Amino acid sequence: MTEELATRDAYARECAATVIAVAPDGVVLDRTVFYARGGGQPGDTGVLVWEGHTLPVIDTVKREGSVVHHLTDDPPPIGSTVTARIDWERRHRLMRTHTALHVLSAVVWGEFGAKVTGGNMEPGEARMDFELESITVEFGREVEARLNAALAAGHEVTVQFMPRADALADPDLIRTKVNLIPASIDPIRVIQSGSIDKQADGGTHVANTREVGPVRVVGTESKGKANKRMRISLE
Repeated sequence: MTEELATRDAYARECAATVIAVAPDGVVLDRTVFYARGGGQPGDTGVLVWEGHTLPVIDTVKREGSVVHHLTDDPPPIGSTVTARIDWERRHRLMRTHTALHVLSAVVWGEFGAKVTGGNMEPGEARMDFELESITVEFGREVEARLNAALAAGHEVTVQFMPRADALADPDLIRTKVNLIPASIDPIRVIQSGSIDKQADGGTHVANTREVGPVRVVGTESKGKANKRMRISLE
């Protein structure tokens, strides 16, 4: 198992770690600041620094409870001490993007009662699908205005860990389908954005919605009956 520091501190940029396993495509560390791909958020990239060598990490994934850092070079042997360092500019842009998506879902749910049916993100770009009968350019503009107002209000974004039974009983978490999270996960990690949003989530976020900056709705489209897509872009 890998201690995943990003689950509690998304602003940690590097850490010392020990190689505890070597896989054909990379290494497993006893602890890491790298976020492993999941929940629509890409895995972190960066480097491992070992005995004067800088080894690029091209992706990070979760495998059997461990975090695998994908390398293109020969890995350090088991027992080696390394410094794990993320590409902070890319990570921070993903944090801003992820928080923007949470607030977007809160706005559409709160104002229009539409649940999220899917989503995905890249640094600075993202899409989210909603249970809507129709969607228009005008609707996108209205949501954009409401989204930016909510972000600019400066809601504090906090991380908490809730016992699974409490999370399942929390009405604020029902729309995030917390019951679909594997039964083995207990407690459940919850991201709360002030008074406007509360979601079970494993990803990384900024500490305040104001840190996201301005967001544009750059596209709206139908993906089938009662499934409409909205695309956003950070400035």
